[in-house]
Amino acid sequence: MPAAKAQTSLPRVTVFSTGGTIASIPSGASAASPALTADQLVAALPQLDSVARITAIPFRQVASSELTLGDMIALAAEIELAVAGGADGVAITQGTDTLEETSFALQLLYGGEAPVVLTGAMRNPALPGADGPANLLGAAQLAASPVARGLGALVVFNDEVHLPLFVRKTHTANLATFRSPLTGPIGWIVENRPRIALRPSVRHAIRLSASAQAIPQVALLKAAIGDDGRLLPSIVSMGYRGLVLEAMGGGHVPRAMVAPLADLAQHIPVVLTSRTGAGEVLRGTYGFPGSETDLLARGLIHGGILDGPKARVLLALLLASDAPRETIETAFSSIGTPGTESAFRWPAP
Repeated sequence: MPAAKAQTSLPRVTVFSTGGTIASIPSGASAASPALTADQLVAALPQLDSVARITAIPFRQVASSELTLGDMIALAAEIELAVAGGADGVAITQGTDTLEETSFALQLLYGGEAPVVLTGAMRNPALPGADGPANLLGAAQLAASPVARGLGALVVFNDEVHLPLFVRKTHTANLATFRSPLTGPIGWIVENRPRIALRPSVRHAIRLSASAQAIPQVALLKAAIGDDGRLLPSIVSMGYRGLVLEAMGGGHVPRAMVAPLADLAQHIPVVLTSRTGAGEVLRGTYGFPGSETDLLARGLIHGGILDGPKARVLLALLLASDAPRETIETAFSSIGTPGTESAFRWPAP
């Protein structure tokens, strides 16, 4: 087959770049910072020519610590435009610091069938063993593959495929930093072929306008030994619309935190999660003051399987969509729960 004809038969993949380590290079004596554009990232990887017809779009050029939920709302809108324009899939490059949060936000905000695959790098292109090119190639391969259709947002890193709902960055520097403690990866890439071994039973969705300006601020606090909760009374006065609490173990706090938490829960949503990073918050195993049973009875919202950062993303998006408390409680109790009856859509179709 002539090269031109072979190229036109390939699927179309749009690559959005946002900056991060994968796009970072040193400048003189300065340490690395995001500088490479989407075109440059794609041009440095000629293997992409055999994977898909690539359209490269620079979306942001920042460290991922600078990305916001507002950026993700805008990016979700751009993804929908790209798919409507004929893209069979989308790959997104970004920094790894907030990849678990941005991917989860896009999992909620994007409801299409075309795959949306996020990736990045732990070593910038100037370092030996830079992992960005292989990760971008894997992301493009998955975005172009029919096996990923209908899965929504995904994370590809180190030849593993993860669901944003479960994936976490678990190491500051290791190339295998992205793990899914509850489930493990749902697939992998071998010899340039994506494999999906497990498929989620449901998808969840929150619809927001791309013109949404202000995302409500949600505080994230972690309980620690001897914590007396003195920060809690200032949460509302500082303008926070919600609080996510990373409690100890299965959902426990020192007794001194109970009263201020109960008072706060009368004014704003307070979501109870665990600082352990894996497993569900308990509901009724312990009954001492400050236990999960005690806190839930005082009005805190059960955080389900979500860790603190992801719970904060979900709560902020629900508040931005003016979801009532009943919907907020349903969202947290249902997300990640097997069975089609657990899928939530807000606002309702």
